[in-house]
Amino acid sequence: MYTKTAALALLLAVAEARFGQEGAVQNAIQSLSAFGEPGAAGTLAGQTPSVLLAAADPCAKLELADKIVSTLGNDAEVIKGAAQLVQAEQNFNPFNVKIPNICDDASLPATAELRGIVPKVDPAVDGADTENQNAATSLTTPFDASGKSVAAVMKANGFSNFATKGGAAAGGNAGNAGNNNNKNNKNNNNQNSGNGPAATTSASGSSGCAAATSTSSAASSATSAAANNGNNNNNSGNNNNSGNATTGGAASGKGAVTNDVTGNFPGFQKSSLGLDFGTCVPTVKFEESLNGRKAGEFTFQAQDPAVNKGQNEALNPNIIFNRVCDQLTNVCGAAKDAVAACKAAQAKLGTGPKDATTADAWNAELGFAGVSINPDNAPKAGLVGHT
Repeated sequence: MYTKTAALALLLAVAEARFGQEGAVQNAIQSLSAFGEPGAAGTLAGQTPSVLLAAADPCAKLELADKIVSTLGNDAEVIKGAAQLVQAEQNFNPFNVKIPNICDDASLPATAELRGIVPKVDPAVDGADTENQNAATSLTTPFDASGKSVAAVMKANGFSNFATKGGAAAGGNAGNAGNNNNKNNKNNNNQNSGNGPAATTSASGSSGCAAATSTSSAASSATSAAANNGNNNNNSGNNNNSGNATTGGAASGKGAVTNDVTGNFPGFQKSSLGLDFGTCVPTVKFEESLNGRKAGEFTFQAQDPAVNKGQNEALNPNIIFNRVCDQLTNVCGAAKDAVAACKAAQAKLGTGPKDATTADAWNAELGFAGVSINPDNAPKAGLVGHT
């Protein structure tokens, strides 16, 4: 009797210790208070525990890491803090599950400096020694993540004992087909982090989202699912971007997004300079009060939803320009000369004035002169921008 009780007490103590690991990451983000707007680091730090809960969507952790960089800037210290979040082990309850849940969305994380970093897993998982060594290595020497999700990177480097969540295609035309449909789900996850995983699949099976939920979080997951269903119903018809790369000029209605949550995207159009940007349009906008910002505050944001996925608006244009160039490679399937043109434009305009002239100059530089930089006619009641 004593032996059984002692063993149970030891297991509970270990579980409790592992459940408290999010504190170190939260402190690391809290320490970035010198960056961004006053209080921004503290707000972001407060969101870290919820994305590290055992039942949290693993993709939400990567989205928050991107948000940290887009909000606080890409200083080396900010990148270091965000990288700790990407590498962090999600809490693990060995009484309910036997393997971790890993994000299989190839567009996440969107920040170039965070790609190729893989997470630690609970030591009780078979193969954990290999994965935890890989996680430690990836902080200083990230793995090749070109067109790969975090789950795919982990499998490519010797660890596959996990379930997956996400399943966005790895770049190219296929990737664009799912991005718009997922955007409202992503917004909902940011607001309801910790409500429980929407769906998981075996790493050896389909990478798409299943319809099952964890028994231990069924009630909260049902609430989240209901919200997602409502968002998706309101956003029906937005999922039409695939194949637009072959369409000449503006594609009337094809690929278009008109929604108070995602903003207005007129659809695919070609660069007047003959640059092949794949399935995406690299234009930016410059609008007032995006994502709940105060009246009179203007920020930059990419216009194409496939480019925007996982990226907030930013006061610093270089953050958005960097995002556009990254997505052209990671998701859009752009030609090398088009990516090079994007990077050249970033080098030329990234430190330019934080006003409309920089947005107009960027669009013209890539062959989209005259494109509206306020397609949402902002400010507009209910418009929250791309998150």
